[in-house]
Amino acid sequence: MVSWNGHIVPFIVTVAIWFVATGLIAWADNRESSTFSRSLIVGSIAGIGGLVVILIASLSAEVWAVYLAFVGALMVWGWHELSFLTGASAGPRRGPSEADLTGLPRFRQAAATVMHHEVALALTALLLISLSWNAPNQIGATVFVLMFAMRLISKINLFVGVPNSTSEMLPAHLAYLKTYFGPNRMTVLLAVSIAGIAGMSAWFSGLALAAPVGSAAMVGASLLFTLSLLGVLEHLFLALPFRDGMLWGWALPKRGSAAQRSDN
Repeated sequence: MVSWNGHIVPFIVTVAIWFVATGLIAWADNRESSTFSRSLIVGSIAGIGGLVVILIASLSAEVWAVYLAFVGALMVWGWHELSFLTGASAGPRRGPSEADLTGLPRFRQAAATVMHHEVALALTALLLISLSWNAPNQIGATVFVLMFAMRLISKINLFVGVPNSTSEMLPAHLAYLKTYFGPNRMTVLLAVSIAGIAGMSAWFSGLALAAPVGSAAMVGASLLFTLSLLGVLEHLFLALPFRDGMLWGWALPKRGSAAQRSDN
């Protein structure tokens, strides 16, 4: 039986945070580069605060603590996303791909463009796992690891090639990353990725439906179900002719004016 507090509310909360947070990060990293330092300071404070929130929430298995750990994980994730999209923690390679490269050499160059970011994400995931090991509430670490896995899968798919590699939300200073995208094509990898994440969503759905009504376990599983469902949606965006600017165009109003100012 579907529960309002155990299923519907977590779904609404997750979708709302996903939509607003994605837009705010896109807005921050598409502003003038002179604003990046301030954005990174704010993001760093939020990220460190998120770590503290996860640590505190991990000590309790109550519903409020599950929500708190979830928000804390997203705060830490947002910090990493902001640092990457502003160019602060991208990778040692900051230029376009060499056109004649294929196979492993091309992969090495592509990996070098995001290496610092991926290492930072992996170390943070390990930190959160260690902090919540045997703790009553492990939602914070689970959410972060889930998002890390889905983001890594999407990056690999972009490298191999997807039918729709729209990148309207990619900041101008990271435009060189587009040269590492594979050809526009449907691949078995993308189909398997969508099916795999959908299967994981179904598993979380089963956990949410089987948990005691209104319990922290139900809320936690519902949050993870919605998050993985959004992961399915984002991977479907890679397969369908969808423009990300359709949802987050409100976050990109200054890109054109900023580009004009930089040209003058």
